[in-house]
Amino acid sequence: MRQQIETNLFGPMNVTRAVLPIMRRQRADHIITLSSSAGIIGQEFCVACAASKFGVEGWMESLRHDVEPYNIHTTVVEPGFFRTELLVDASTTWPAPTIADYAERPTATVAAWRSMNGQQPGDPAELARAPLAIADQKKPLLRFVAGADAIEAVKAKAQELLDQAEASRELGGNLAHDDANA
Repeated sequence: MRQQIETNLFGPMNVTRAVLPIMRRQRADHIITLSSSAGIIGQEFCVACAASKFGVEGWMESLRHDVEPYNIHTTVVEPGFFRTELLVDASTTWPAPTIADYAERPTATVAAWRSMNGQQPGDPAELARAPLAIADQKKPLLRFVAGADAIEAVKAKAQELLDQAEASRELGGNLAHDDANA
């Protein structure tokens, strides 16, 4: 867990902290940080990755407000599955089924993910070109959802959030102090 957060969250934060003084002096620049659709959508047995990527999402979304006065833009790239070496054994630490209650499900999940290796729909070369196009935009995207699989998954998540907010209205919409409504 710590290794994921150190790499995926504190790594980009440290690089950004190192270059921000230069960007502020220039009064123009663009911070583009790689996240994942796992930063928007929690998935089974991806707790460490999701925690680190959700952190990247919140950090970049908030950082935007801090740097916009200096004409510095932020974009977080949220790719789905791209045909990289992510799913090879050398790149991934697969969970060992050590708790009987969880033994069957992670075994099936690992098998499914391993079978996807080399079949991921996204082309990493195409993804590598996208941030260059984003950097040239006059008003760059805060979030760049990359890959058809990620776009559909993020749209479903957005709808789920809207549905949950609406379902919370009756119980959660009337929690203010009496004098706050006056």
